[in-house]
Parts: sequence; C-alpha cells; structure tokens
Amino acid sequence: MPLLGFRRAPPRRGASQRRAVRRLAPGAVDRWLDRAVDVAVITALLVSGSALVLTRLM
Repeated sequence: MPLLGFRRAPPRRGASQRRAVRRLAPGAVDRWLDRAVDVAVITALLVSGSALVLTRLM
C-alpha cells in the first residue's frame, strides 16, 4: 500500500540540468587508429617482402 504524501527523493532545486553533448568515446578513436596502423604495417611488410623475393630471384 503506497504512502501518500511521501516522496522517494526530495524535490530538485536550482538550475535545470543540461543534456550532455554526445561525443565519440576516446577508446573508439584509438581502436580505429590502431586498426589503421595495423593494416598499414602489414601492407608495408607484404610489399617489402615481395620486393625482396623478386630481387633475389632476378
């Protein structure tokens, strides 16, 4: 049976709260950048390895 006249939290006072601006999480940018660096490094290793093999064969 609910008690009438009693509130769970006291009423708010002061300025109204603003909604937070939604931004990308810092971790999301870091993960994307890490993935881009990984792809660049793997591509460079494959290109340099194939160039080395081709120069040794000729």
